[in-house]
Amino acid sequence: MLSVHTSPLHQPGTGDAGGMNVYMVELARALAEQNASVDLFTRCRGEGLPDSVDVAAGVRVRHLHAGPCKPLPKESMRDLLLEFSLALVRCGAEHPYDLVHSHYWLSGQAGALAAEHWRVPLVHTMHTLAKVKNSCLAPDDTPEPQWRIRGEAGVVRAADRLIANTPDEAGALVSMYGADRLRTETVSPGVDTRLFHPGDGKQRARARLGLPPSAFVPLFAGRIQPLKAPDVLVRAVGDALRSAPAMRSRMVVPVVGGLSGAGTAAPDALRHLCREEGVLDVMRFVPAVSQEQLADWYRAADVLVVPSRSESFGLVALEAQACGTPVLAAAVGGLPTAVWDGVTGLLVRGHDPSDYASRLLWLAEHPHALASMGHAAVRHAEGMSWQFAADRTLGVYERAVRTRALGGARAAACPCPVGRPFLEEQGSRSTSVPSVLV
Repeated sequence: MLSVHTSPLHQPGTGDAGGMNVYMVELARALAEQNASVDLFTRCRGEGLPDSVDVAAGVRVRHLHAGPCKPLPKESMRDLLLEFSLALVRCGAEHPYDLVHSHYWLSGQAGALAAEHWRVPLVHTMHTLAKVKNSCLAPDDTPEPQWRIRGEAGVVRAADRLIANTPDEAGALVSMYGADRLRTETVSPGVDTRLFHPGDGKQRARARLGLPPSAFVPLFAGRIQPLKAPDVLVRAVGDALRSAPAMRSRMVVPVVGGLSGAGTAAPDALRHLCREEGVLDVMRFVPAVSQEQLADWYRAADVLVVPSRSESFGLVALEAQACGTPVLAAAVGGLPTAVWDGVTGLLVRGHDPSDYASRLLWLAEHPHALASMGHAAVRHAEGMSWQFAADRTLGVYERAVRTRALGGARAAACPCPVGRPFLEEQGSRSTSVPSVLV
């Protein structure tokens, strides 16, 4: 597995780390439990870690040297893809791999080169799509650049199989990027119910976190960036408190997560908005926490609010439900798959804060409905395990290997999937390299 720009070892909710990081580690573990051996390759960032770190039996994270061993912005990674790819190819000489599974388009570019050199299939999971993100930007957010869109299109052409998190994402790959429908498969992510579960209940979780036992607690958990729409939650809380002033004495709104993406450009923007809305007194800002602590925040909350403008799946929604907490979410991307509307939570069409405010007030006034949704949420999450996701993923791998062995159309039509087109899309940065790659 490949993840160029973010390490599977990074803390979700910080920087570029999020659901994709959880996805890679948990899927790799579940695959290893079925006797697969998985190496997760990422770029060395000089964090004092050895070149190889064992994560679980059969799963290790390997750090490749590409560019300086220090943290770099995601936007600069495309300049290092060739160096990363060549380091990866060298690793294949010591350990013959059966298949490459890349995550996010940057890794897909590197994976296409390595997979073709090793003559093995490339399976790719996008996780997010630039065209989808650009179709639902926040008012002040920056569109994804054309070079990313071209890069994604190149990976779509190169991959033997594409794995989408939801049928909607599969449809976007086909309609927006021209993906081959027969080579685009849907495998929903899972949830680790050994970690995310109701535990010893809401009140004990609140006691550990210092939350009032009788408070109404809507929780936001995720990276602080426009795409995740924490501003919608803040404005919704403002609307709710103006409609029901008595709620101010019993509402606590934790925001758990760190700045990321465009959010880093204005680090104090969310607090300023809280001040403008007059809700700073009910907000509680918490830095990103470990997965174990995050489970306690889920348990302690009355409802998880996920107002994202775009979301390929929304693992936080599934994690919260596994802990017995219903979800109030935007009806975008994979969230309608993760949340059973009216049963394990409520879905909202659009991002009008007043729509979220009215539902928050309704939930606060109907604790029995919250409890019923919470019980249903646990049952819903139990049916979406990483073991099931691993079963489905192994099926995709086997079909990719079989098709490649039979000289499938993708392999025949694209003997060197990236090579020169890849370099041309990068602005012909390395004009001396195509002859080496081709």
